[in-house]
Amino acid sequence: GIGKTTLIQKVTQALRSSDVPVDGFYTEEVKEGGRRRGFDVVTLSGKRGPLSRVSSDSSASRREYRVGQYVVDLVSFEQLVLPVLRNVNHGSDSEKKICVIDEIGKMELFSQAFIRAVRETLTDPATVVLGTIPVPKGKPLDLVEEIRSRKDVKVFNVS
Repeated sequence: GIGKTTLIQKVTQALRSSDVPVDGFYTEEVKEGGRRRGFDVVTLSGKRGPLSRVSSDSSASRREYRVGQYVVDLVSFEQLVLPVLRNVNHGSDSEKKICVIDEIGKMELFSQAFIRAVRETLTDPATVVLGTIPVPKGKPLDLVEEIRSRKDVKVFNVS
């Protein structure tokens, strides 16, 4: 609720209007009747799908990935995001690319394939990552702390 995604969207628009190659995804709140029902993943090419939704019942009948009241739709998330990250990582090395990853948080980190793809993207010398990570609270998230402590990463606090 601070405005990280709004900032990411504005930066992305500015980059595109300057003809800078940019790809990636952001997460967007889904509201129904003024109440948050979950989050969607939106790729910069315009594809959209569910990341999570409020669970209607508290008994997990099958293996569910949960963050608070939200059930994470890992299949939808991976189907949308992994091709985007693979495409960025396997593009031409002649020009620098910008990869937007909003966000690298608890819900997204249920995906081991996403974790691998983010690490690969961060180590690609032809790619600059513009990403969002959560402020540390509670149990540290391994990949988030790994990113935060990288020498080639600059962290800005958005407030």
